[in-house]
Amino acid sequence: MELREVQNRFFDIYGDGEAGSFHSPGRVNLIGEHTDYNGGSVFPCALSFGTFGVARRRDDNLIRLASTNFELRVEAQSSEIVYNKKNDWGNYLLGIVKEFQSLGFKLGGVDVLISGNIPNGAGLSSSASVELLMSVILNELFDCKVDMVEMVKLSQRSENNFIGLNCGIMDQFAIGMGKKDNAILLNCGTLDYKYIDAKFGEYKIVIGNTNKMRKLGDSKYNERCAECGEAVKQINAKRPIQLLGELNGIDELNEVSHLITSPIVKKRAEHVVSEIARTNEAAEALTNGQLVKFGQLLVQSHESLRDLYEVTGFELDTMVELSLAEKGVLGSRMTGAGFGGCTVSIVKEDCVSAFIENVSRGYLEKTKLVPEFYIADVGDGTKRLV
Repeated sequence: MELREVQNRFFDIYGDGEAGSFHSPGRVNLIGEHTDYNGGSVFPCALSFGTFGVARRRDDNLIRLASTNFELRVEAQSSEIVYNKKNDWGNYLLGIVKEFQSLGFKLGGVDVLISGNIPNGAGLSSSASVELLMSVILNELFDCKVDMVEMVKLSQRSENNFIGLNCGIMDQFAIGMGKKDNAILLNCGTLDYKYIDAKFGEYKIVIGNTNKMRKLGDSKYNERCAECGEAVKQINAKRPIQLLGELNGIDELNEVSHLITSPIVKKRAEHVVSEIARTNEAAEALTNGQLVKFGQLLVQSHESLRDLYEVTGFELDTMVELSLAEKGVLGSRMTGAGFGGCTVSIVKEDCVSAFIENVSRGYLEKTKLVPEFYIADVGDGTKRLV
């Protein structure tokens, strides 16, 4: 839906009157996967498409939530916010209300309509998009004056504590702090960051949706978090750390890897530490215009996610394999949590049409699934529009 359509739908549902309009992007992570909750480097960018929101304050304490993407509508009193599985998608917005209240803000009622064009379950962070959207809505409508970095943090806390998913901070940070035509090199342990020019010249960022659906909370995401935590616990016997990202590269990991008793946990740690190094190297390569090297690092990332972290699967591996066989492709990898979702490829602009046609045909033959492709433009972070 376009913004005007969402605005009209809002008035159909809630009645006429002044209302604010907002937009929150999706995100794609170019490289740096499963490093965020380990305190390492990531390299995401906000996308030009995402989630629209229209909202206005009420005179009572009733919160009413509606979406053009789902039939379910949710209502709750602002003074009685609790997680309820029946509220489904609405919990992502209600959790944000709870977090603002935990900071001492007295929030009243609000009418909200959201409309997203991020495919659910594709790994482009539809959940973080609506979290930051609701954060900016509340911040604006109730004049809370919370800065964006704090809204990023409280949105992550909401997903951790209210939703129950042990996500890192990358998704929320990329969506809240996004900047047009720039990727963000972010150290998730310190929140130090810098913008890197993400103009790829004659190449395009092409996102491939495998349409292998997965719900993150039902996946092995939390299991991988626990395995990394076990690695940290065992390494602490010799080298006190709180997160794997504190290790100074693969050489230091090799010095302490004998302390990790499980071969599987050792593989997880090897991926995390090597992926952090690849991410920093990739950002430097892009800064220097070394696109071939950047593409090679994407491929290495996918191989590590496949062999060491084991979060790819048949569909993602098939799409990456087909992508790398195409003319004009510098690199391709899975992006997001894995177990389904999307790939990201760097494709020469005049090869994009053939790339999409050929990969679509080959993928359908091998998986019996119909993929979708998006030519990604790098957009701004969450903001009020009018």
